[in-house]
Amino acid sequence: MSSTALVNIGVLATCDRSIGHGVAGLRRDAAMVIADGTVRWVGASASVPEGIDETVDVAGRCVVPGFVDSHTHLVFAGDRADEFAARAAGERYRAGGILRTVTETRGATTEALAALARGRRDVALRQGTTTIESKSGYGLTCIDEARSCDVANDVADVATFLGAHVVAPEFADDPDGYVALVCGAMLEACAESVEFIDVFCERGAFDADQARAILSAGSAAGLRAKVHANQLGHGDGVRVAVEAGAVSADHCTYLDDADVEALAGSSTVATLLPITEFATRTAYADARRLLDAGATVALASNCNPGSGYSTSMALAIALGVREQGFSPDEALAAATLGGAAALGRSDVGHLAPGARADLVVLDAPTPVHLSYRPGMDLVAAVWRDGRRVA
Repeated sequence: MSSTALVNIGVLATCDRSIGHGVAGLRRDAAMVIADGTVRWVGASASVPEGIDETVDVAGRCVVPGFVDSHTHLVFAGDRADEFAARAAGERYRAGGILRTVTETRGATTEALAALARGRRDVALRQGTTTIESKSGYGLTCIDEARSCDVANDVADVATFLGAHVVAPEFADDPDGYVALVCGAMLEACAESVEFIDVFCERGAFDADQARAILSAGSAAGLRAKVHANQLGHGDGVRVAVEAGAVSADHCTYLDDADVEALAGSSTVATLLPITEFATRTAYADARRLLDAGATVALASNCNPGSGYSTSMALAIALGVREQGFSPDEALAAATLGGAAALGRSDVGHLAPGARADLVVLDAPTPVHLSYRPGMDLVAAVWRDGRRVA
């Protein structure tokens, strides 16, 4: 078993309060030993254990955990750049454009979908995302959702079944019939490829009773729950997520006091997606309100063709700080440790001994530069599972 020591780390963000300072678990003039794909030791650069096989001097740069992107839609064909341009000209965001992507995704071969999704995944990795989730949701037939779930399972680290994205066009006059399909044959076709089931609980998509039925069916099939909640307005999504014991409620843009209290009093992570609010020119979710209430909060990219075509977690961090009330350290923790919580994972999102050795070397002295220098490529190196991959 070979070992590698990273030394002369100017600031190491462990995202573990037990071994570092503050919410980002910061240590200065630090070193870290990794072996067999895991973090073995963290300490002062002058105190590295003897017998290390390889030493990497990072020359005073900052090291942070690999980003954990807990909400993406990587499996799709086509784009909707014209919708973005229309919003820039003043049109309001509407969720109905999903069906345009459904048409293009159904028309693409599985091989083409896999190549497109893999390309997006590779970009995310170069940007420092070492763990990524992806959903289905642009097929909306048993066959197309099943192949989308297979692609997501192959390309991403975590796959989620989102047959309940919107009602399929063939069921426009029979939404309850579509819910029955999602809960029955479609779920059966997809369940073996995925870990989570998700539902878009929103006006124009699925109401609370329909969402509960879908999540219940997923639970019976052994899948954990996620919910697209409270993106377009106040509604039942957060309440449904908490009642179902969902791992996360995602978007959380429009929350009343009861929603905030419910999230703070539960294990459901509030996943915020500021790139979507940037792209759709809508109000930003209030992270400060959630954090001050004691809720667990994550940041994710929501990479998708209609409301945020970006895999950049650094952009999500910068927007979180500028628009949502995070401090720079809180935003980093939300994009790493928070994302891990939103996937029910304890092995990633931090750099304490025993964690998976996923890390990013930034060409910057501190993590603050992720939000201080938005749009700049600060990634000097990416390590995943103890190996340098970018």
